[in-house]
Amino acid sequence: MQRKTAIAIALAALTTGAVTIVWWQWPARVETALPTRGPAIEAVYATGTVEPTVMVPVAPRAGGRLVAIEAEEGAPVKRGQVLARIESIDLDQTVLEMRAREQLARAQFERTRNLVEKRFVAPAELDRTRSELQVAQAAAKRAQAQRDYNQLVAPADGMVLRRDGEAGQFVPAGQAVFTLACCAPLRVTAEVDEEDIARVAVGQKVTMRSDALPKRLFDGEVAEITPKGDPVSRSYRVRVRLADAPAVDAGPLRSGMTMDANLIVSRREGALLIPNRALKGDAVWVLAQGRVKRRTVNKGVVGGERTEIVTGLADGEEVVLSPPDALRDGQRARSAPASAASAPSTQR
Repeated sequence: MQRKTAIAIALAALTTGAVTIVWWQWPARVETALPTRGPAIEAVYATGTVEPTVMVPVAPRAGGRLVAIEAEEGAPVKRGQVLARIESIDLDQTVLEMRAREQLARAQFERTRNLVEKRFVAPAELDRTRSELQVAQAAAKRAQAQRDYNQLVAPADGMVLRRDGEAGQFVPAGQAVFTLACCAPLRVTAEVDEEDIARVAVGQKVTMRSDALPKRLFDGEVAEITPKGDPVSRSYRVRVRLADAPAVDAGPLRSGMTMDANLIVSRREGALLIPNRALKGDAVWVLAQGRVKRRTVNKGVVGGERTEIVTGLADGEEVVLSPPDALRDGQRARSAPASAASAPSTQR
């Protein structure tokens, strides 16, 4: 009985050893790729918003109730065009009163002038009535100007971007009712993190895309960098001039669209690039002559999908994609399709 047990244990040990040897010698199936040559672009990422180069808010100088809206959002307007009217009953009466006083002062001045010419009164009386007329004229003009402020007028040719007010609504003094965009090109205002702003300079090329237009790329260049950052968001405002920038009312871009911007810091052509999935820290696994070997590399520019390799890898060397943790130096392996290489049975 003891002899049979010993034989069984020996057979089990031999079987385990054989399985271990077979497992080590059996080639693992791995997904591989060859390095490629292409541009390595180092860029600063930022998010921004499309906006007109010139935006003009239009607000009343005195509070009042809106009685009429004369322009809607998206409408083109001309300089001097009335956009809205604010209730001005009191000011209307003031204008009438000042005009009446002006007429009275003018009549008194004319009568006094006739009397001076006939030498019935002293010339000093003419000076007094002339002064009273000038005061009345100034008061009438001031009252007229105050009433005119209750008409919101377009200060320049442009387009109505936004209207914040409805007829019957009370609008406080200084609160913008309309926001106009003059007929100037659109631009992008981006927020750059303070850690990256030192690498941004006026004139840098910028590549942008918008989720609203996923199939289009937009080129531009840095036009302005604000000298003072925002201490709360810890960012600096950068204005980007669009290449072939459309006007506010032309092209697919619209004011308010969000943009993902890459501010190009450097660009190297013909760089050696590998998929990011091939990297494990600062190392890759290379498949050569049926075996895998771990290789330390020096990385350059790291992109969203590919990474530049500066040293440690040559053209034509196969790298393992998503290398399994169980890989060992010198282990036998063979390249397999992605579906097979990623199957659970191959992760040995």
